[in-house]
Amino acid sequence: QLQLVESGGGLVQPGGSLRLSCAASGAPLDDYNIGWFRQAPGKEREGVGCISSRGGSIKYADSVKGRFTISRDNGKDTVYLQMDSLKPEDTAVYYCAANRFIGPPLCVMAKWYNDWGQGTQVTVSS
Repeated sequence: QLQLVESGGGLVQPGGSLRLSCAASGAPLDDYNIGWFRQAPGKEREGVGCISSRGGSIKYADSVKGRFTISRDNGKDTVYLQMDSLKPEDTAVYYCAANRFIGPPLCVMAKWYNDWGQGTQVTVSS
């Protein structure tokens, strides 16, 4: 059974950076496409981006394109979300999720995922 654990969230000032990690255990990570999602209070869960199982294809939401970067190290069973030029509207709980069959660009949609992490809070505020 695949398990995912996010880390790296915190409080950052506008314009700052954070790197989130999504660590996998229980199954080989390179079998899975990985998506990053976020949910702000009172809002629906939003796809941030996703990366194919080998890392050769990545899709970003328009709201984060050019500011966020997804990468993965399958040898370490970890996927990363580098977030730069953060804005207050990026404040949310961030989740990673895994699916075996749907890669970019469709993997930005939450409906394809059954395995989710517990989330990590990101707060962008001065």
